[in-house]
Amino acid sequence: MIDFNNYLHERAEESRHNESVSFSIAILGAVLLVGGILETVTTTSNPQWFLFFPYQLTETTGLLGTALTVIGLALLIFGIGLAIHYSSQRVWYFDELKKAYSIEEDKLRSKRKKESTSERMKPKQKKR
Repeated sequence: MIDFNNYLHERAEESRHNESVSFSIAILGAVLLVGGILETVTTTSNPQWFLFFPYQLTETTGLLGTALTVIGLALLIFGIGLAIHYSSQRVWYFDELKKAYSIEEDKLRSKRKKESTSERMKPKQKKR
């Protein structure tokens, strides 16, 4: 059976892995976003703009660029949100590990203190 400290270590490692995956999702979103913008700008002669997103709904290439842009933005936001979520989970797991280790340290200190006081109480034997 796995004890609580090992469980927390495993969960912290899993959160670290999930955080890396979410950063990869965010990078994929950024690539698709830039690719969609570049594709729309290069294939259409005069794109229409919504904020900083170019779109052209009259041509099929404009639809592809708009789709890449929207999917890229969604993945970018989703990846950043997941990275923040998993990072906060990992911080919580490490805080719980600190608490568990401090409790174990306090137990060891009190045990050592009891042993040292019991050794002082024993009378020393003289050498012959």
